[in-house]
Amino acid sequence: MLATVSKNIFLYASQNKGLNKAAKKWGLRFGASQVVAGETIESAIKKAQALNEKGMVCTMDHLGEFVSTRQEALEATDYNIRTLEAIARAGVNSNLSVKMTQLGLDIDRDFCVENMRQILETAKKHNNFVRIDMEDHAHCQVTLDILKELRQTFDNVGTVIQAYLYRAEQDVYELKGIPLRLVKGAYKESPEVAYQEKEEVDENYMKIIEQHLLSGSYTAIASHDHHIIAKVKDFAQENNIPRDQFEFQMLYGFRTEMQQGLVKEGYKMRVYIPFGNDWFGYFMRRLAERPQNIAFALRGFFSK
Repeated sequence: MLATVSKNIFLYASQNKGLNKAAKKWGLRFGASQVVAGETIESAIKKAQALNEKGMVCTMDHLGEFVSTRQEALEATDYNIRTLEAIARAGVNSNLSVKMTQLGLDIDRDFCVENMRQILETAKKHNNFVRIDMEDHAHCQVTLDILKELRQTFDNVGTVIQAYLYRAEQDVYELKGIPLRLVKGAYKESPEVAYQEKEEVDENYMKIIEQHLLSGSYTAIASHDHHIIAKVKDFAQENNIPRDQFEFQMLYGFRTEMQQGLVKEGYKMRVYIPFGNDWFGYFMRRLAERPQNIAFALRGFFSK
């Protein structure tokens, strides 16, 4: 009961614009610096270089979402393009993750698509890949519609499917052949559209992982759950799924020993590196996901 209450509080805070605005002035406080790789492209590049040296690959995410003006969206587009250019210059092994609300999706769909096209052109020039992060359920269908539109021109783009949504299995079926990151889901969604119980989410998560792997599609399993990871390893071995058809993904700053262990076992391990000053919503959702994360953050706060 207490865990549910705290989860709801953090999810509410993640969407509070006043708190988010204040957080930009605070800087990386309250343990956020442990899970956010600084506020600049340069700081994220350094973290990616260090992870590459340990045998891991990365994906960078310039934090920010739900922008309200065209100017903000254009600035975000430019920042993502500059991030791709910096990745290429530094020679780091890292993809890019983007949120389409940061690129103006809530302002004008066509405007957002044009911004995405510019980002994908830059990524294509550097032989890189862009992942469209999935946001709340209200943005799910339009995200998938835009993905299918972009895939007509670009093969270097994929998206994320959230296992807690009832629609996940059908979406994975329709996206056969497209590289997908599969996650449990981190937003607060209603019982009308999403499973509410952990057991149901976990069951659906394994179902869509197995479904996408068996279809021969490249699959990124984004989870810190060692039970899920063990099941994926067993399933891949039993079904002769080659290791170059999937990868594990985890968030920067979480379960670092497990990340290194997977590399030693010969699995591809990608670390999701969030950076930028618009970190508050991301950090609150991480605290909402697992009660253990709260203690983790407090340790970081009090160790300063």
